[in-house]
Amino acid sequence: MTFHYLETADDPRVSDYTKLTDVHLRKLREPEEGMYIAESSRVLRRALAAGHQPRSFFLAEKWLEDLRDVFAKYPDVPVYIGKASLLEEITGFHLHRGAMAAMQRPAPVPLDQLLAKARRVAVLEDIVDHTNVGAIFRSAAALGMDAVLVSPRCGDPLYRRSVRVSMGTVFQVPWARLEEWPGDLDRIKEAGFTVAAMELTGDAVNLDELAARNPSRLALVLGTEGAGMSPETLAAVDLAVKIPMRVGVDSLNVAAASAVAFWELRPRE
Repeated sequence: MTFHYLETADDPRVSDYTKLTDVHLRKLREPEEGMYIAESSRVLRRALAAGHQPRSFFLAEKWLEDLRDVFAKYPDVPVYIGKASLLEEITGFHLHRGAMAAMQRPAPVPLDQLLAKARRVAVLEDIVDHTNVGAIFRSAAALGMDAVLVSPRCGDPLYRRSVRVSMGTVFQVPWARLEEWPGDLDRIKEAGFTVAAMELTGDAVNLDELAARNPSRLALVLGTEGAGMSPETLAAVDLAVKIPMRVGVDSLNVAAASAVAFWELRPRE
């Protein structure tokens, strides 16, 4: 195993881990470089179990023994070790979740292949908060969604915060980034899906009503925080659907709403 003890924060070998708190920088840099960061030993192990390949590992020495079995499986992957203060200087925050790994991004899954065997699909339109993206993936994994599709401007499911909030479930739910929005909704319809938008429109049907219809294949579109669904997307879907609520409350956080909808709209045999 190749252990490297770090002495300075400007060591070029750990450039993957620099300025991890700079969201604007990282959301551009990571996809361009074909990598992402897996934070915490649990998430790291889930990424590896999903078949993703590590570029390097990065940790404080006290976590070395806890991950020795992982390092033994990847003897040619460098392991960078440093004092907690030095690691914080490199990343921009206190590393208190054990370890990190810089991982190679997996090859994108073609949309048609992803849809071929799916019955329930979530579609995220321009959801930019990485916490919400991660929480939606966690609900999708727990509540039986077969795939998640994200619009071109949606937050990156493999951004560090998304991965962490999802508890690594972004590695177990197949997903793809759409290229034409909302044009790709037509491709989803052509694959046999009913496309429903979660939106409070005048003609929106109640969630339990759509669940009773039990569409054989359903794509549920969730709109961006604040502004909600774009008019162009609403014009492209088959119908709108809403969660019935008590007077005085008109909406839920998009991640909370997704969990309610995923459960209620699960396929009935």
